[in-house]
Amino acid sequence: MTVEAPVILAPMTGVTDRPFRTLVKRFGAGLTVTEMIASEAMVRETRQSLAKADWDPSENPVSMQLAGCEPRVMAEAAKLNEARGAAIIDINMGCPVKKVVNGHAGSHLMRDLGLAAALIRATVRAVSVPVTLKMRMGWCHDSLNAPELARIAEDLGIRMITVHGRTRNQMYSGTADWAFVARVKAAVSIPVIVNGDIGSAADARAALAASGADGVMIGRGAYGRPWLLAEVMADLAGAPRPHAPDLAGLLALVLGHYEEMLRHHGRQAGVGIARKHLGWYTRGLPGSAEFRNRVNQLADPADVVAALKRFFAEVLDRDGGRALPQAA
Repeated sequence: MTVEAPVILAPMTGVTDRPFRTLVKRFGAGLTVTEMIASEAMVRETRQSLAKADWDPSENPVSMQLAGCEPRVMAEAAKLNEARGAAIIDINMGCPVKKVVNGHAGSHLMRDLGLAAALIRATVRAVSVPVTLKMRMGWCHDSLNAPELARIAEDLGIRMITVHGRTRNQMYSGTADWAFVARVKAAVSIPVIVNGDIGSAADARAALAASGADGVMIGRGAYGRPWLLAEVMADLAGAPRPHAPDLAGLLALVLGHYEEMLRHHGRQAGVGIARKHLGWYTRGLPGSAEFRNRVNQLADPADVVAALKRFFAEVLDRDGGRALPQAA
């Protein structure tokens, strides 16, 4: 399988649901990855796991990310996702969240390379589609074993590796160490993707230069900027970068995204899930803090839409519909 553009949307729990991924893909992305899906929940076909595994044909090829600690269950979940149309199965060995780590999944597996190898082996053998791996540098700075795990993974049939340039113990603090990813790149012959703190085209170029990686994965930088991956893709290709939307265009985008979230999650759940996105979309605009405080108290979608329209009308009156600042 060939990923045409080396710019990938990171899997982010509670963020990269089908509506957000579809929106990012519409602007442009080389590949999108689903939210992390617990393998056991996938096998049991829980409502939440099925919602996370739902994808739009426009995303094709889509990568579905699985997390777990039991090789047999991971293998079964991978088979189910392949049957549901996944073009790629991605194994999560990077999630630092306590709930996941305490279940011996996510980045905990970087502390148990034997179990990590067993999970990889079972997953690769279970499916015919490519299997990829996402990891961190290691558990802590005293155990930076990503190059070792990468070599094991390649030997077992993993086809691409993404490295977030932080340790598990760093969580999301400090800065991503893009240069460390060069050690993983030197250890394997398969493609390596650099991840962490990539919020602009300039960041992407710097991350690629420091790491020697084959591509970039963008996560939090895309919060409120679903067009960011398209900007980075164009910049790396030497093409003119697409313009960020002006304020009127942003309002139309937000309203469309909001309706898709309500449709996907249900109106009651969708209102709560959408709040973080509304905060990100309006961040930095005049009066945005007051708007977020107000809209977060609203439970009726119609009231939220009315509040959005009033807020943008006030900003448009003040700023004359100026374009949003473009990422450098």
